[in-house]
Amino acid sequence: MTLLDVNKLSISFGGLRAVDDFNLQIEKGELYGLIGPNGAGKTTVFNLLTGVYKPNEGIIKLDGEDITRKNTVQINQAGIARTFQNIRLFKQMSVIDNVKVGLSERFKYSAIEGILHVGKYRKVEKEMNEEAMKLLKVFDLDGEKDTLASNLPYGKQRKLEIARAMATDPKLLLLDEPAAGMNPNETKELMDTISLVRKEFGMTILLIEHDMKLVSGICEKLTVLNFGRVLCQGETKEVLANPEVIKAYLG
Repeated sequence: MTLLDVNKLSISFGGLRAVDDFNLQIEKGELYGLIGPNGAGKTTVFNLLTGVYKPNEGIIKLDGEDITRKNTVQINQAGIARTFQNIRLFKQMSVIDNVKVGLSERFKYSAIEGILHVGKYRKVEKEMNEEAMKLLKVFDLDGEKDTLASNLPYGKQRKLEIARAMATDPKLLLLDEPAAGMNPNETKELMDTISLVRKEFGMTILLIEHDMKLVSGICEKLTVLNFGRVLCQGETKEVLANPEVIKAYLG
């Protein structure tokens, strides 16, 4: 069953067509890759999917719901969560508190209850802590729950960002170059983490990545962008063997 259905998506900036007639269908449970040279429009696609940009043309449907004109908060509530190429954590907050930020839409109490620690506050905080610890255990971060996010090693900061995104209980997880800046050992651990997220949560994942070893190792299907247009789509092995794809990457 199709989870994400994108049809004829286009956006221009100052007369430049950054994404042109982009189409994408992702089935529930798939691990899908979006690749292409620098400047091909990959992150622009992510920004369109998450409401950062509004398209000039096209329709985005998530699980049958038209989310094309929704804002970022509404799209997250509809079921899309993302990470960023440049890690965006609350660096001076603890590991567990970063995850609790992601949980805050699902576990709520009033401002007065929070200030005075009355009413639902204690019950909700207990439930949030328990849920956060469950997530941190999946990502092997439970032993560092009180560590400041800024004090985590780079690879673990990546894992924490994914854990925080998962805390919103998404239907679709977007990962923007999660292996950027990682050494080979960290990249291997990241591949294991992504596979674990898919297995443990039945998660549908769309990732942007330049590391072809990672892409070929975990993605079932690929879309290749070049100059804002789809160059090639299909099964990973077939796409990576396509002469046009090789030319786009190697020039």
